[in-house]
Amino acid sequence: MPTLSDLIKKHTDLDTADLEWIHSLVSDWQLLADLSFADLVLWVPLGSEAARGAEKESWVAVAQIRPTTGPTAYPEDLVGVVAGKGRRNLVDIAYREGRICREGDPEWGSGIPVREESIPVRRGKRILGVIQRSTNLSSARTPSRLELTYLQSASDLAKMINDGRFPFPEQEPNLARSPRVGDGLLRIDREGRVLYASPNAQSAYRRLGLATDLSGAHLGEMTARINTAPVDDSLAMVAGGRAARETEVEANGAVVQLRAIPLIVDGHRTGALVLLRDVTELRWRDRELMTKDATIREIHHRVKNNLQTVAALLRLQARRLQVPEGRDALEEAVRRVGSIAIVHETLSHTPEELIDFDDIADRVMAMAGEVSAPETRVRPKRIGGFGVLPAAIATPLAMVLTELLQNALEHGLTDNSGLLEVVITRSGERLGVVVADNGVGLPEGFDVESAASLGLQIVRTLIVGELGGVLELRRRDGGGTEVTLDIPLDRAQRTPQSG
Repeated sequence: MPTLSDLIKKHTDLDTADLEWIHSLVSDWQLLADLSFADLVLWVPLGSEAARGAEKESWVAVAQIRPTTGPTAYPEDLVGVVAGKGRRNLVDIAYREGRICREGDPEWGSGIPVREESIPVRRGKRILGVIQRSTNLSSARTPSRLELTYLQSASDLAKMINDGRFPFPEQEPNLARSPRVGDGLLRIDREGRVLYASPNAQSAYRRLGLATDLSGAHLGEMTARINTAPVDDSLAMVAGGRAARETEVEANGAVVQLRAIPLIVDGHRTGALVLLRDVTELRWRDRELMTKDATIREIHHRVKNNLQTVAALLRLQARRLQVPEGRDALEEAVRRVGSIAIVHETLSHTPEELIDFDDIADRVMAMAGEVSAPETRVRPKRIGGFGVLPAAIATPLAMVLTELLQNALEHGLTDNSGLLEVVITRSGERLGVVVADNGVGLPEGFDVESAASLGLQIVRTLIVGELGGVLELRRRDGGGTEVTLDIPLDRAQRTPQSG
Protein backbone atom coordinates (compact mmCIF):
# COMPACT_ATOMS: atom_id res chain seq x y z
CA MET A 1 0.00 0.00 0.00
CA PRO A 2 1.41 3.45 -0.89
CA THR A 3 2.24 5.76 1.97
CA LEU A 4 0.78 9.20 2.55
CA SER A 5 4.02 10.76 1.26
CA ASP A 6 3.98 8.56 -1.84
CA LEU A 7 0.40 9.53 -2.70
CA ILE A 8 0.97 13.25 -2.18
CA LYS A 9 4.19 13.30 -4.21
CA LYS A 10 2.65 11.27 -7.01
CA HIS A 11 -0.79 12.89 -7.33
CA THR A 12 -0.58 16.45 -5.97
CA ASP A 13 1.30 19.72 -6.29
CA LEU A 14 1.84 20.16 -2.54
CA ASP A 15 5.35 21.17 -1.47
CA THR A 16 7.51 19.82 1.36
CA ALA A 17 6.16 22.28 3.95
CA ASP A 18 2.59 21.33 3.02
CA LEU A 19 3.45 17.66 3.36
CA GLU A 20 4.94 18.23 6.82
CA TRP A 21 1.76 20.03 7.91
CA ILE A 22 -0.38 17.13 6.72
CA HIS A 23 1.91 14.66 8.48
CA SER A 24 1.44 16.63 11.71
CA LEU A 25 -2.32 16.63 11.25
CA VAL A 26 -2.54 12.91 10.54
CA SER A 27 -0.27 12.09 13.48
CA ASP A 28 -2.83 13.67 15.82
CA TRP A 29 -6.22 13.33 14.14
CA GLN A 30 -7.23 10.26 16.13
CA LEU A 31 -8.20 12.90 18.69
CA LEU A 32 -10.73 14.44 16.28
CA ALA A 33 -12.07 11.04 15.20
CA ASP A 34 -12.67 9.92 18.78
CA LEU A 35 -14.28 13.18 19.87
CA SER A 36 -16.50 13.14 16.77
CA PHE A 37 -17.40 9.42 17.01
CA ALA A 38 -16.69 9.56 13.27
CA ASP A 39 -14.49 8.25 10.46
CA LEU A 40 -12.09 10.73 8.90
CA VAL A 41 -10.82 10.63 5.31
CA LEU A 42 -8.39 13.24 4.03
CA TRP A 43 -8.97 14.22 0.41
CA VAL A 44 -6.32 16.23 -1.45
CA PRO A 45 -6.89 17.79 -4.90
CA LEU A 46 -5.02 16.19 -7.76
CA GLY A 47 -2.16 18.16 -9.23
CA SER A 48 -2.52 19.73 -12.66
CA GLU A 49 -0.64 17.01 -14.57
CA ALA A 50 -2.39 14.20 -12.71
CA ALA A 51 -5.77 15.88 -13.23
CA ARG A 52 -5.22 16.13 -16.96
CA GLY A 53 -4.15 12.49 -17.14
CA ALA A 54 -7.22 11.43 -15.15
CA GLU A 55 -9.63 13.57 -17.18
CA LYS A 56 -12.46 14.54 -14.77
CA GLU A 57 -10.97 12.98 -11.63
CA SER A 58 -10.05 15.64 -9.09
CA TRP A 59 -9.54 14.16 -5.58
CA VAL A 60 -7.31 11.49 -4.05
CA ALA A 61 -7.76 10.01 -0.55
CA VAL A 62 -4.35 10.11 1.14
CA ALA A 63 -5.23 9.11 4.73
CA GLN A 64 -8.04 7.52 6.71
CA ILE A 65 -8.77 6.79 10.36
CA ARG A 66 -11.65 5.23 12.30
CA PRO A 67 -12.96 6.14 15.75
CA THR A 68 -12.25 4.07 18.84
CA THR A 69 -15.33 5.56 20.54
CA GLY A 70 -18.03 4.52 18.08
CA PRO A 71 -18.91 2.31 15.09
CA THR A 72 -17.19 2.91 11.77
CA ALA A 73 -19.03 4.28 8.77
CA TYR A 74 -16.47 2.94 6.27
CA PRO A 75 -15.23 -0.59 6.96
CA GLU A 76 -13.48 -0.58 3.57
CA ASP A 77 -10.19 1.24 2.99
CA LEU A 78 -10.38 4.39 0.88
CA VAL A 79 -6.69 5.37 0.87
CA GLY A 80 -5.50 5.68 -2.73
CA VAL A 81 -9.02 6.05 -4.16
CA VAL A 82 -9.36 8.79 -6.79
CA ALA A 83 -12.76 10.51 -6.96
CA GLY A 84 -14.02 12.61 -9.86
CA LYS A 85 -15.79 15.92 -9.77
CA GLY A 86 -19.29 15.64 -8.42
CA ARG A 87 -18.52 12.44 -6.51
CA ARG A 88 -17.70 14.35 -3.31
CA ASN A 89 -20.05 17.35 -3.37
CA LEU A 90 -19.43 18.47 0.21
CA VAL A 91 -15.69 18.19 -0.32
CA ASP A 92 -15.95 20.34 -3.45
CA ILE A 93 -17.97 23.01 -1.64
CA ALA A 94 -15.76 23.08 1.46
CA TYR A 95 -12.63 23.43 -0.68
CA ARG A 96 -14.10 26.09 -2.96
CA GLU A 97 -15.75 28.19 -0.24
CA GLY A 98 -13.26 27.54 2.55
CA ARG A 99 -15.85 26.65 5.18
CA ILE A 100 -17.12 23.63 7.11
CA CYS A 101 -20.06 22.03 5.31
CA ARG A 102 -22.67 19.57 6.64
CA GLU A 103 -25.40 17.58 4.92
CA GLY A 104 -28.92 18.18 6.13
CA ASP A 105 -30.10 14.56 5.86
CA PRO A 106 -28.17 11.34 6.53
CA GLU A 107 -26.70 9.47 3.56
CA TRP A 108 -28.00 5.89 3.16
CA GLY A 109 -25.82 4.77 0.27
CA SER A 110 -24.03 2.05 2.25
CA GLY A 111 -27.19 0.73 3.90
CA ILE A 112 -26.61 2.56 7.17
CA PRO A 113 -27.42 6.20 8.00
CA VAL A 114 -24.26 8.32 7.76
CA ARG A 115 -24.00 12.03 8.48
CA GLU A 116 -21.38 13.67 6.25
CA GLU A 117 -19.36 16.79 6.99
CA SER A 118 -16.36 18.37 5.27
CA ILE A 119 -13.62 20.34 7.04
CA PRO A 120 -11.08 22.38 5.03
CA VAL A 121 -7.47 21.79 6.07
CA ARG A 122 -5.79 25.18 6.05
CA ARG A 123 -2.12 26.09 6.32
CA GLY A 124 -1.64 29.83 6.39
CA LYS A 125 -3.84 31.24 3.65
CA ARG A 126 -3.91 28.03 1.59
CA ILE A 127 -6.32 25.11 1.76
CA LEU A 128 -4.33 21.90 1.36
CA GLY A 129 -7.23 19.46 1.33
CA VAL A 130 -10.51 18.55 2.96
CA ILE A 131 -11.34 16.12 5.78
CA GLN A 132 -14.51 14.12 5.15
CA ARG A 133 -16.03 13.39 8.56
CA SER A 134 -18.56 10.53 8.42
CA THR A 135 -20.65 9.55 11.47
CA ASN A 136 -22.45 6.21 11.65
CA LEU A 137 -25.93 7.04 13.03
CA SER A 138 -27.21 3.46 13.27
CA SER A 139 -26.96 3.51 17.08
CA ALA A 140 -28.05 7.13 17.52
CA ARG A 141 -29.69 7.99 20.85
CA THR A 142 -29.97 10.90 23.24
CA PRO A 143 -26.35 11.84 23.96
CA SER A 144 -24.97 11.89 27.48
CA ARG A 145 -23.12 14.86 28.95
CA LEU A 146 -19.82 13.16 28.16
CA GLU A 147 -20.84 12.70 24.52
CA LEU A 148 -22.04 16.29 24.28
CA THR A 149 -18.70 17.49 25.65
CA TYR A 150 -16.88 15.29 23.12
CA LEU A 151 -18.97 16.68 20.24
CA GLN A 152 -18.52 20.30 21.33
CA SER A 153 -14.78 19.75 21.62
CA ALA A 154 -14.72 18.11 18.18
CA SER A 155 -16.55 21.12 16.75
CA ASP A 156 -13.94 23.46 18.22
CA LEU A 157 -11.08 21.37 16.82
CA ALA A 158 -12.73 21.32 13.40
CA LYS A 159 -12.90 25.12 13.44
CA MET A 160 -9.24 25.28 14.44
CA ILE A 161 -8.30 23.02 11.50
CA ASN A 162 -10.31 25.28 9.19
CA ASP A 163 -8.56 28.34 10.66
CA GLY A 164 -5.10 26.78 10.31
CA ARG A 165 -4.57 26.65 14.11
CA PHE A 166 -4.43 22.88 14.45
CA PRO A 167 -2.30 20.77 14.51
CA PHE A 168 0.59 22.11 16.58
CA PRO A 169 3.58 20.97 14.47
CA GLU A 170 6.14 22.03 17.07
CA GLN A 171 4.44 19.92 19.76
CA GLU A 172 3.58 16.63 18.08
CA PRO A 173 2.44 13.95 20.55
CA ASN A 174 4.31 10.74 21.18
CA LEU A 175 1.87 8.31 19.59
CA ALA A 176 2.99 5.40 21.74
CA ARG A 177 2.65 7.24 25.07
CA SER A 178 0.36 10.27 24.82
CA PRO A 179 -3.08 10.07 26.47
CA ARG A 180 -6.08 9.28 24.27
CA VAL A 181 -9.63 10.57 24.57
CA GLY A 182 -10.87 7.41 26.30
CA ASP A 183 -8.09 7.54 28.92
CA GLY A 184 -9.57 10.64 30.52
CA LEU A 185 -10.67 14.11 29.38
CA LEU A 186 -11.06 17.46 31.08
CA ARG A 187 -12.53 20.56 29.51
CA ILE A 188 -11.40 23.78 31.17
CA ASP A 189 -12.32 27.40 30.57
CA ARG A 190 -9.87 30.19 29.73
CA GLU A 191 -9.25 30.78 33.45
CA GLY A 192 -8.26 27.16 33.98
CA ARG A 193 -11.39 26.00 35.82
CA VAL A 194 -12.78 22.56 35.07
CA LEU A 195 -16.03 22.70 33.12
CA TYR A 196 -16.32 18.94 32.69
CA ALA A 197 -14.37 15.88 33.87
CA SER A 198 -14.94 12.46 32.34
CA PRO A 199 -15.32 9.52 34.76
CA ASN A 200 -11.86 8.22 33.84
CA ALA A 201 -10.33 11.65 34.47
CA GLN A 202 -12.02 11.86 37.86
CA SER A 203 -10.80 8.37 38.76
CA ALA A 204 -7.21 9.26 37.81
CA TYR A 205 -7.25 12.27 40.13
CA ARG A 206 -8.76 10.19 42.93
CA ARG A 207 -5.79 7.86 42.60
CA LEU A 208 -3.59 10.93 43.03
CA GLY A 209 -5.34 11.51 46.36
CA LEU A 210 -8.00 14.09 45.44
CA ALA A 211 -11.11 13.48 47.53
CA THR A 212 -13.34 16.15 45.94
CA ASP A 213 -14.86 16.46 42.48
CA LEU A 214 -12.88 18.13 39.74
CA SER A 215 -15.79 20.13 38.32
CA GLY A 216 -15.45 23.80 39.21
CA ALA A 217 -11.90 23.41 40.56
CA HIS A 218 -9.00 25.49 39.29
CA LEU A 219 -6.99 22.71 37.66
CA GLY A 220 -3.56 24.32 37.92
CA GLU A 221 -3.82 25.34 41.58
CA MET A 222 -5.41 22.08 42.66
CA THR A 223 -2.87 19.94 40.77
CA ALA A 224 0.07 21.92 42.15
CA ARG A 225 -1.19 21.32 45.72
CA ILE A 226 -1.33 17.55 45.42
CA ASN A 227 1.74 17.07 43.22
CA THR A 228 4.81 15.72 45.02
CA ALA A 229 7.20 15.38 42.07
CA PRO A 230 9.60 18.19 41.10
CA VAL A 231 8.36 19.95 37.94
CA ASP A 232 9.27 22.95 35.81
CA ASP A 233 6.88 25.55 34.44
CA SER A 234 5.23 22.87 32.27
CA LEU A 235 2.74 21.99 35.04
CA ALA A 236 1.25 25.50 35.12
CA MET A 237 1.26 25.72 31.31
CA VAL A 238 -0.45 22.34 30.83
CA ALA A 239 -2.90 22.48 33.73
CA GLY A 240 -3.83 26.00 32.69
CA GLY A 241 -4.33 24.91 29.09
CA ARG A 242 -2.09 27.71 27.83
CA ALA A 243 0.30 25.63 25.72
CA ALA A 244 0.21 22.43 23.70
CA ARG A 245 2.54 20.51 25.99
CA GLU A 246 2.71 17.41 28.16
CA THR A 247 3.72 16.89 31.77
CA GLU A 248 3.32 14.35 34.57
CA VAL A 249 1.90 14.63 38.07
CA GLU A 250 2.89 12.30 40.89
CA ALA A 251 1.14 11.95 44.22
CA ASN A 252 -0.13 9.28 46.59
CA GLY A 253 2.02 6.65 44.81
CA ALA A 254 0.32 7.30 41.45
CA VAL A 255 1.60 8.99 38.28
CA VAL A 256 -0.75 10.71 35.83
CA GLN A 257 0.28 12.10 32.47
CA LEU A 258 -1.40 15.32 31.27
CA ARG A 259 -1.57 16.70 27.75
CA ALA A 260 -3.11 20.10 26.98
CA ILE A 261 -4.74 21.10 23.68
CA PRO A 262 -5.53 24.83 23.75
CA LEU A 263 -8.83 25.72 22.07
CA ILE A 264 -8.59 28.85 19.93
CA VAL A 265 -11.88 29.53 18.18
CA ASP A 266 -12.45 32.56 15.92
CA GLY A 267 -9.12 33.96 17.05
CA HIS A 268 -9.89 33.81 20.79
CA ARG A 269 -8.65 31.29 23.38
CA THR A 270 -11.80 29.81 24.83
CA GLY A 271 -10.17 27.25 27.08
CA ALA A 272 -8.51 23.90 26.56
CA LEU A 273 -8.88 20.16 26.48
CA VAL A 274 -6.67 18.26 28.90
CA LEU A 275 -6.22 14.59 28.15
CA LEU A 276 -4.88 12.49 30.99
CA ARG A 277 -3.76 8.95 31.53
CA ASP A 278 -2.78 6.92 34.57
CA VAL A 279 0.78 5.78 33.80
CA THR A 280 1.65 4.51 37.27
CA GLU A 281 2.43 0.96 36.17
CA LEU A 282 4.42 2.16 33.16
CA ARG A 283 6.56 4.50 35.23
CA TRP A 284 7.21 1.91 37.93
CA ARG A 285 8.22 -0.52 35.19
CA ASP A 286 10.51 2.11 33.65
CA ARG A 287 12.11 2.72 37.02
CA GLU A 288 12.58 -0.98 37.61
CA LEU A 289 14.26 -1.29 34.21
CA MET A 290 16.50 1.67 34.98
CA THR A 291 17.40 0.10 38.30
CA LYS A 292 18.13 -3.22 36.60
CA ASP A 293 20.26 -1.49 33.96
CA ALA A 294 22.22 0.33 36.65
CA THR A 295 22.66 -2.93 38.56
CA ILE A 296 23.87 -4.76 35.46
CA ARG A 297 26.35 -1.99 34.67
CA GLU A 298 27.59 -2.09 38.25
CA ILE A 299 28.03 -5.87 37.99
CA HIS A 300 30.06 -5.46 34.79
CA HIS A 301 32.16 -2.82 36.53
CA ARG A 302 32.87 -5.11 39.49
CA VAL A 303 33.60 -8.08 37.24
CA LYS A 304 36.07 -5.91 35.31
CA ASN A 305 37.76 -4.86 38.57
CA ASN A 306 37.93 -8.45 39.79
CA LEU A 307 39.38 -9.64 36.48
CA GLN A 308 42.00 -6.90 36.60
CA THR A 309 42.89 -7.99 40.14
CA VAL A 310 43.22 -11.60 38.98
CA ALA A 311 45.40 -10.48 36.06
CA ALA A 312 47.60 -8.44 38.40
CA LEU A 313 48.03 -11.43 40.75
CA LEU A 314 48.92 -13.72 37.85
CA ARG A 315 51.41 -11.15 36.58
CA LEU A 316 53.07 -10.95 40.02
CA GLN A 317 53.22 -14.73 40.22
CA ALA A 318 54.77 -14.92 36.75
CA ARG A 319 57.56 -12.57 37.77
CA ARG A 320 58.46 -14.84 40.70
CA LEU A 321 58.70 -17.99 38.61
CA GLN A 322 62.09 -19.14 37.43
CA VAL A 323 60.74 -21.75 35.02
CA PRO A 324 60.21 -20.15 31.56
CA GLU A 325 57.36 -22.45 30.61
CA GLY A 326 55.42 -21.59 33.76
CA ARG A 327 56.07 -17.87 33.32
CA ASP A 328 54.84 -18.00 29.70
CA ALA A 329 51.70 -19.89 30.72
CA LEU A 330 50.83 -17.30 33.35
CA GLU A 331 51.45 -14.44 30.91
CA GLU A 332 49.08 -16.08 28.44
CA ALA A 333 46.48 -16.31 31.20
CA VAL A 334 47.01 -12.60 31.94
CA ARG A 335 46.26 -11.73 28.32
CA ARG A 336 43.14 -13.91 28.22
CA VAL A 337 41.76 -12.45 31.43
CA GLY A 338 42.63 -8.95 30.18
CA SER A 339 40.67 -9.37 26.94
CA ILE A 340 37.55 -10.35 28.89
CA ALA A 341 38.06 -7.42 31.27
CA ILE A 342 38.07 -5.00 28.34
CA VAL A 343 34.63 -6.23 27.26
CA HIS A 344 33.20 -5.89 30.78
CA GLU A 345 34.69 -2.41 31.11
CA THR A 346 32.87 -1.37 27.94
CA LEU A 347 29.61 -2.96 29.12
CA SER A 348 29.82 -1.04 32.39
CA HIS A 349 29.39 2.21 30.42
CA THR A 350 26.58 1.14 28.08
CA PRO A 351 22.85 1.01 28.95
CA GLU A 352 22.28 -2.03 26.73
CA GLU A 353 24.09 -5.28 26.15
CA LEU A 354 25.40 -3.92 22.83
CA ILE A 355 28.99 -2.92 22.21
CA ASP A 356 30.84 -0.93 19.57
CA PHE A 357 33.42 -3.64 19.05
CA ASP A 358 35.88 -1.55 17.00
CA ASP A 359 37.21 0.15 20.14
CA ILE A 360 37.59 -3.21 21.89
CA ALA A 361 39.38 -4.69 18.87
CA ASP A 362 41.84 -1.78 18.77
CA ARG A 363 42.59 -2.16 22.47
CA VAL A 364 43.03 -5.93 22.17
CA MET A 365 45.38 -5.44 19.20
CA ALA A 366 47.43 -2.87 21.11
CA MET A 367 47.55 -5.11 24.18
CA ALA A 368 48.71 -8.09 22.14
CA GLY A 369 51.58 -6.13 20.60
CA GLU A 370 52.67 -4.58 23.90
CA VAL A 371 52.56 -7.72 26.03
CA SER A 372 54.13 -10.15 23.57
CA ALA A 373 57.41 -8.38 22.94
CA PRO A 374 58.21 -4.82 23.99
CA GLU A 375 60.90 -4.55 21.34
CA THR A 376 58.67 -5.77 18.49
CA ARG A 377 58.37 -3.69 15.35
CA VAL A 378 54.98 -5.21 14.45
CA ARG A 379 51.82 -3.24 15.04
CA PRO A 380 48.58 -5.06 14.15
CA LYS A 381 46.46 -3.16 11.61
CA ARG A 382 42.65 -3.21 11.40
CA ILE A 383 40.92 -2.93 8.02
CA GLY A 384 37.15 -2.52 8.09
CA GLY A 385 34.82 -2.29 11.08
CA PHE A 386 33.08 -4.77 13.36
CA GLY A 387 30.31 -2.33 14.23
CA VAL A 388 27.93 -2.92 17.14
CA LEU A 389 27.80 -6.47 18.51
CA PRO A 390 25.82 -8.07 21.35
CA ALA A 391 27.79 -8.95 24.46
CA ALA A 392 27.16 -12.66 23.85
CA ILE A 393 29.29 -12.39 20.71
CA ALA A 394 31.70 -9.66 21.82
CA THR A 395 33.12 -11.51 24.81
CA PRO A 396 34.19 -14.73 23.05
CA LEU A 397 35.27 -12.76 19.96
CA ALA A 398 37.60 -10.60 22.07
CA MET A 399 39.26 -13.74 23.44
CA VAL A 400 39.52 -15.24 19.95
CA LEU A 401 41.14 -12.10 18.58
CA THR A 402 43.60 -12.07 21.49
CA GLU A 403 44.61 -15.69 20.85
CA LEU A 404 45.01 -15.29 17.09
CA LEU A 405 47.07 -12.10 17.34
CA GLN A 406 49.26 -13.55 20.04
CA ASN A 407 49.76 -16.75 18.10
CA ALA A 408 50.81 -14.78 15.01
CA LEU A 409 53.23 -12.61 16.98
CA GLU A 410 54.84 -15.49 18.84
CA HIS A 411 54.88 -18.27 16.25
CA GLY A 412 54.41 -16.64 12.86
CA LEU A 413 56.44 -13.43 12.99
CA THR A 414 59.43 -14.92 14.78
CA ASP A 415 61.79 -12.08 13.89
CA ASN A 416 59.45 -9.48 15.42
CA SER A 417 58.80 -7.77 12.10
CA GLY A 418 56.41 -8.11 9.22
CA LEU A 419 52.74 -7.75 8.38
CA LEU A 420 49.83 -8.48 10.71
CA GLU A 421 46.33 -7.47 9.58
CA VAL A 422 42.78 -7.95 10.81
CA VAL A 423 40.34 -7.60 7.91
CA ILE A 424 36.62 -7.37 8.74
CA THR A 425 33.64 -7.74 6.42
CA ARG A 426 30.06 -7.53 7.62
CA SER A 427 27.17 -8.48 5.37
CA GLY A 428 23.61 -8.97 6.55
CA GLU A 429 23.63 -11.42 9.43
CA ARG A 430 27.21 -12.67 8.88
CA LEU A 431 30.51 -11.37 10.20
CA GLY A 432 33.72 -12.29 8.43
CA VAL A 433 37.14 -11.82 10.06
CA VAL A 434 40.52 -12.61 8.52
CA VAL A 435 43.71 -12.47 10.62
CA ALA A 436 46.68 -12.60 8.25
CA ASP A 437 50.46 -12.40 8.69
CA ASN A 438 53.44 -12.87 6.36
CA GLY A 439 55.47 -14.95 8.77
CA VAL A 440 56.79 -18.49 8.59
CA GLY A 441 53.41 -20.04 7.77
CA LEU A 442 51.83 -23.31 8.84
CA PRO A 443 53.86 -26.50 9.10
CA GLU A 444 53.31 -29.26 6.56
CA GLY A 445 50.32 -31.43 7.33
CA PHE A 446 48.87 -28.98 9.84
CA ASP A 447 45.33 -29.85 11.00
CA VAL A 448 43.46 -27.49 13.30
CA GLU A 449 41.29 -30.37 14.55
CA SER A 450 44.29 -32.16 16.02
CA ALA A 451 46.45 -29.15 16.89
CA ALA A 452 47.97 -29.36 20.38
CA SER A 453 48.09 -25.59 20.87
CA LEU A 454 45.88 -24.51 23.78
CA GLY A 455 45.27 -21.16 22.11
CA LEU A 456 43.92 -22.77 18.93
CA GLN A 457 41.79 -25.15 20.98
CA ILE A 458 40.28 -22.15 22.76
CA VAL A 459 39.65 -20.41 19.42
CA ARG A 460 37.99 -23.47 17.92
CA THR A 461 35.80 -24.02 20.99
CA LEU A 462 34.62 -20.43 21.04
CA ILE A 463 34.05 -19.96 17.30
CA VAL A 464 32.61 -23.34 16.41
CA GLY A 465 31.10 -24.46 19.71
CA GLU A 466 29.86 -21.24 21.30
CA LEU A 467 29.22 -18.92 18.35
CA GLY A 468 28.22 -21.57 15.81
CA GLY A 469 30.69 -20.19 13.27
CA VAL A 470 33.31 -21.58 10.90
CA LEU A 471 37.08 -21.56 11.50
CA GLU A 472 39.65 -22.08 8.72
CA LEU A 473 43.46 -21.89 8.77
CA ARG A 474 45.48 -21.94 5.54
CA ARG A 475 48.72 -20.80 4.01
CA ARG A 476 48.63 -17.23 2.79
CA ASP A 477 49.46 -16.44 -0.81
CA GLY A 478 52.90 -14.86 -0.72
CA GLY A 479 53.83 -16.52 2.54
CA GLY A 480 52.48 -16.54 6.04
CA THR A 481 49.21 -17.68 7.60
CA GLU A 482 45.61 -16.67 7.11
CA VAL A 483 42.92 -17.47 9.68
CA THR A 484 39.32 -16.97 8.50
CA LEU A 485 36.32 -16.69 10.81
CA ASP A 486 32.72 -16.74 9.59
CA ILE A 487 30.30 -15.91 12.43
CA PRO A 488 26.48 -15.73 12.28
CA LEU A 489 25.14 -12.64 14.06
CA ASP A 490 21.57 -13.84 14.59
CA ARG A 491 22.81 -15.68 17.66
CA ALA A 492 19.54 -15.45 19.55
CA GLN A 493 17.70 -17.38 16.84
CA ARG A 494 19.91 -20.40 16.64
CA THR A 495 21.33 -23.19 18.77
CA PRO A 496 25.12 -23.25 19.12
CA GLN A 497 26.79 -26.18 17.47
CA SER A 498 28.63 -28.68 19.50
CA GLY A 499 32.43 -28.48 19.42
